[in-house]
Amino acid sequence: MKTIPMTITEKILSAHTDKKTVSAGELIDVRIDLALANDITAPLAIRTFKEIGAKRVFRRDRVVLVPDHFAPAKDIPSAEQCKILRKFAKDQHLVNFFEVGQAGIEHILLPEKGLVLPGDLVVGADSHTCTYGALGAFSTGVGSTDLGAAMATGRLWLKVPETLRLVYKGKLNPWVSGKDLILFTIGDIGVDGALYRAMEFCGEAIQKLSMASRFTMANMAIEAGAKNGIMEPDEMTLRFIRPRAKRPYRIYRSDRGGHYGEVREYDGSKIFPQVALPHLPSNVRDVREIEKTEIDQVIIGSCTNGHLEDLRVAARILKGRKIAPYLRLIVIPGTPEIYRQALKEGLVELFLSAGAVISPPTCGPCLGGYMGILAGGERALSTTNRNFRGRMGDAQSEVYLSNPAVAAASAIKGRICHPEEVVKK
Repeated sequence: MKTIPMTITEKILSAHTDKKTVSAGELIDVRIDLALANDITAPLAIRTFKEIGAKRVFRRDRVVLVPDHFAPAKDIPSAEQCKILRKFAKDQHLVNFFEVGQAGIEHILLPEKGLVLPGDLVVGADSHTCTYGALGAFSTGVGSTDLGAAMATGRLWLKVPETLRLVYKGKLNPWVSGKDLILFTIGDIGVDGALYRAMEFCGEAIQKLSMASRFTMANMAIEAGAKNGIMEPDEMTLRFIRPRAKRPYRIYRSDRGGHYGEVREYDGSKIFPQVALPHLPSNVRDVREIEKTEIDQVIIGSCTNGHLEDLRVAARILKGRKIAPYLRLIVIPGTPEIYRQALKEGLVELFLSAGAVISPPTCGPCLGGYMGILAGGERALSTTNRNFRGRMGDAQSEVYLSNPAVAAASAIKGRICHPEEVVKK
């Protein structure tokens, strides 16, 4: 029998059904490998779990709860939210509940712990669950109601997304990272340019990216409306996976002749550090076009750019320098392990010497939770993934998005600037 060629997304979805092939637009009932929720979304999922009469989760080692949005608890309501997770995890004997001392930002923590592997199908009650596509997994965000059912049954209905293939060619310029590639792409296709599609990232420029940059790109697929972002695993991926994997995994690759709804190509040598202006991730400019924009606050961290590599890049620029007067620089390591390593490498001391404050691992300011809320009229440059109106505080504040190098350099100058204004590559 002739085999129908499929994309990597279609192959993973097919492998989690009883069907040999699936195609774009098809509704399928899939088996899931991992179900994830946090302190905002888990309480609603737990309520659904109980309302449908479920007694036990489908597998206690495959349901993951991470209090990371308002934890350590900022007030009584957030403490109550975290308490619901804690009780449910204890009652269900969950293997992967991460209390505040072990919890990091969920989308950095799970890969670090080896909980997501190539070929997995992961659903999470958080839109940035698509991060794990950097490992060659199908991962997507779902509603808390859907997650509650998935925690009970280990299954979920999905529509197979059409795939948008994005090919990045050429050699990247200095100070350009995955953050710049994905911002440039979103600027090109728009915030709905990949609506319910799989964004498949490939090309020589992608193959040369670090894992941190790959996670960043997959993470922000949702900012273009995508169902998932994904990359084929390569040796870089396997070097990350091998020391962490505690169970078997499978590598999938797209077939030649697989169906793509659209293919776009980009020349990486023509992409320079990017900044997204308020109030959309698609409102993108070359950093050199907005270098006179003064700022009040800089955030370096989040599930997008809270990796150790991101802290190292920022530290290189901040070393021996001070941040601008009347400016706040908040650095947020993505996990306790990243925090620990940053301490060992002297990065924390360097940040403190520059005038920064160090936050425990948290989503915090990214969603306007805490640890960096903006007042009316204030302007922040942030390595986070969204800059909607009021996202980080007052509706009259403004959030600009950039990579960590631009953020660190701008903290020194007190205005948005290219890193080369501060240090040569």
